[in-house]
Amino acid sequence: MWIDILCILVGLVLILVGSDWLVDGASAVARKYGISEFIIGMTIVGIGTSMPELVSSFISAVGGHGDMALGNVTGSNICNILLILGVTALISPIGYTKSNIRKDIPFAILVSLFLMFMLYNCFGLFREMGTPGISRVDALYLLLVFAVFMIDSFKSAKKGDDDGGDENVKPMSMGKAIVFILLGLGGLIFGGQLFVDHTVSIAERFHVSEAFISITLMAVGTSLPELATCVVAAMKGKNQLALGNVIGSNVFNLSLIIGVSAAISPFEIQSISTVDMVMVLVVVVMLWLAAFTFKKKKLDRVEGVIFLLVYIGYIAYLSMNM
Repeated sequence: MWIDILCILVGLVLILVGSDWLVDGASAVARKYGISEFIIGMTIVGIGTSMPELVSSFISAVGGHGDMALGNVTGSNICNILLILGVTALISPIGYTKSNIRKDIPFAILVSLFLMFMLYNCFGLFREMGTPGISRVDALYLLLVFAVFMIDSFKSAKKGDDDGGDENVKPMSMGKAIVFILLGLGGLIFGGQLFVDHTVSIAERFHVSEAFISITLMAVGTSLPELATCVVAAMKGKNQLALGNVIGSNVFNLSLIIGVSAAISPFEIQSISTVDMVMVLVVVVMLWLAAFTFKKKKLDRVEGVIFLLVYIGYIAYLSMNM
């Protein structure tokens, strides 16, 4: 037990240090090439901070626990928006760009809908009607969605869409920025894995269900890189990087991670409820609607509090039904 606690603390330290280096390195790259911090956050940072989800879901899929991989991803996406952006907005309200409202967040909504359609057999043409799940054909569609997402992101980067590089970023050579990004990602991934492994170990000692572990402990644990990165970004006034990180991570989770997991081992939903899947869609719709409420085109502190309260309510619901 004490070894588990020590490893959790070491993991947290690695996550905090790694997130600081990652934000500095990514911001320097954005400034160097005039790429928007949102695009950097959505691609390099978003994918990098989602590596713990990829690793844990891959391991779950190889072990024949596809349901646990899905639970990890759904829980992580819910956590990313409600908890992480909720906390980030409390520190510093997050402004939306026109592209965020018209393209980026709507794309995340469409990906969430697409996954739900496949899970509940709306594409029954490709597999028998029965228990909801993801087949290898479904996995190929998800991987195609990820490819489209990446191509569009890099096209946007070339056009210099949204806000350009931040002139307030401390000058840093490209070599040093790349080292910062790699070391930061390494700290986030290794620290996140330490945290997840030993948190789950403690939970299993108390006979907590696999579904509850995957949607809560594993999801929050694998989302710690996003949380740390977004908090550090907010404290440094780089809110677009934080927003891009969450949107990129969520799309990455639903398309690439579920796609890869199902390609390895097609799975059916056993313990993940319809409520959990609907929440994945609801939270991203909430993020989009926040652009039009209170302070328009901004996720402000009031909405941050609302997001956190909804997350607390969701966790309470899970606790009563585990």
